[in-house]
Amino acid sequence: MAKGPQYNLPFRRRREGRTNYGKRRKLVTSGMTRLVVRPSNKHIAAQLVRAQVDGDRILASAHSSQLKEFGWKAPCGNLPAAYLTGLLAGQRAKASGVSEAILDIGLHSKGPGSRLFAVAKGAVEAGLNVPHDEKAFTSKERVQGKHVVDYSKKTRFRHRSLQEDVLNVSKTEVETRRPVDPFRTGSSQNKRKNRGAC
Repeated sequence: MAKGPQYNLPFRRRREGRTNYGKRRKLVTSGMTRLVVRPSNKHIAAQLVRAQVDGDRILASAHSSQLKEFGWKAPCGNLPAAYLTGLLAGQRAKASGVSEAILDIGLHSKGPGSRLFAVAKGAVEAGLNVPHDEKAFTSKERVQGKHVVDYSKKTRFRHRSLQEDVLNVSKTEVETRRPVDPFRTGSSQNKRKNRGAC
């Protein structure tokens, strides 16, 4: 490790490659609630976070694994699941009094049509005001999972149950649009340690 009077040790999360403090400063000083989206290989998490002096406060949240409670049977890490997770997060945000937010994707790349923007599309369609560009959003056909069904039909081993589950997006969407309790999961006003925020 470099030494000397001219060397400034970076913050720990910067050394670990987990936080871009320049980007975080702009998001925090904007004064807006952040729609924090963090994907993994199997799941997607969306949180409405408000920065305060004593730490971030999570106002509402949704996780793709919770879609099973609404009848979702397909995998929870794909693009339709991301859209439904954003829709659920938007519903809970509206129920907790949040009307607008700014998208926070952390250190992930801004790929148009990606799962990150599928979450944002779901939140916008739930009634949340999120500044966005329509060109970055995922098309309706991909949100409905038609590309998964088409690929399944072309492959040698057809997964009929997967086709039926993905086609069930509309039904799950109706279920997630029902009135929800924002304090049911992850929406407490108490301070929480947000390990995934940028």
